Amino acid sequence: MNAIDQCWRMNPLWQRHRLQLATCSMGYAGKMTNNIGKDIIHYKVIDPNDDPINPKLGTLRYGASMIQGKAWITFQRDMHIKLLRPLFISSFTAIDGRGVNVHIADNACLMIFKETNIIIHGIRIHHCRPQAAGMVMGPKGKVIQVGQVDGDAIRLVTANKVWIDHNTLYNCQDGLLDVTRGSTNVTISNNWFKDQDKVMLLGHDDGYARDKNMKVTVIYNHFGPNCNQRMPRIRHGYAHVANNLYQGWVQYAIGGSMGPSLKSEANLFIAPTFGSKEVTWRKDSNEDKGEWEFHSVRDAFENGACFTETKGGRVLKPYYNREQIFKVVDAKYVRALTRSSGALCCTKTSRC
Repeated sequence: MNAIDQCWRMNPLWQRHRLQLATCSMGYAGKMTNNIGKDIIHYKVIDPNDDPINPKLGTLRYGASMIQGKAWITFQRDMHIKLLRPLFISSFTAIDGRGVNVHIADNACLMIFKETNIIIHGIRIHHCRPQAAGMVMGPKGKVIQVGQVDGDAIRLVTANKVWIDHNTLYNCQDGLLDVTRGSTNVTISNNWFKDQDKVMLLGHDDGYARDKNMKVTVIYNHFGPNCNQRMPRIRHGYAHVANNLYQGWVQYAIGGSMGPSLKSEANLFIAPTFGSKEVTWRKDSNEDKGEWEFHSVRDAFENGACFTETKGGRVLKPYYNREQIFKVVDAKYVRALTRSSGALCCTKTSRC
């Protein structure tokens, strides 16, 4: 097991100690211990239905948007939840799908807007669709006007300290995960991204300079099969991408614009049988001014894969603090580290 999973999956009584998960995160999100404590509210979803304006007690939207303070959300049983409008998640909320099979699919999906200290764990999110502008219950129990959304599985907007772990994401209209508009201190770990054109976007657009402060850790994820591009695509900010498995691509695996910094460390890149063998892609612009920093450190390449690095530049360190730091292991172990990526198939009475 990888370092995150070793922290909690070795415990056969994990279902009695769910909150232990909050101590297991690493990377820029750090430990999620702000999500636990004596004042936490344990909330169980018993109803898969959705009312975007007046959420009913027992539904996911009530727990994610209405509860004030720390909320740890679990699910009574297997569920297929079709959200009628985007689900806005309040600060200090953990959505924990372990032990059951929970799908959020076939319409609107998840939004984190100007919130902090959020965990999304163990959910299958797929077939997300664009949504027209309208009213919806926002975070902290306030009805808000939301503009048109494009159909992402999870979108972060001006969010801080978010951990997205062990989810399975695929087949969405736009992308699977967007980290935008000044969002930072994000860890994306142990997820399975598959069957998607645009996978992961880090940075809103070329003109949004505030994303220069963005810091994202991408570890232990499985990309593929059938992923085209953006694993991730980064603008302006910094990403540490380590110990991930890349099961092919069409256009590219890692790319970006506006002079981002990226340290690719001990990943396994398996090039597609046909098409581009090049891992990276760069969109050149007048504003870049040669400030690109794309570095490959101890990566492994199979089937002819290759990585075009920045020449003569320095490899920027993540500069993790004590709560964020972790050991990046040799790329030869990546297959084993990512073997259980995605939502786990454990039950309430078995080990994960």
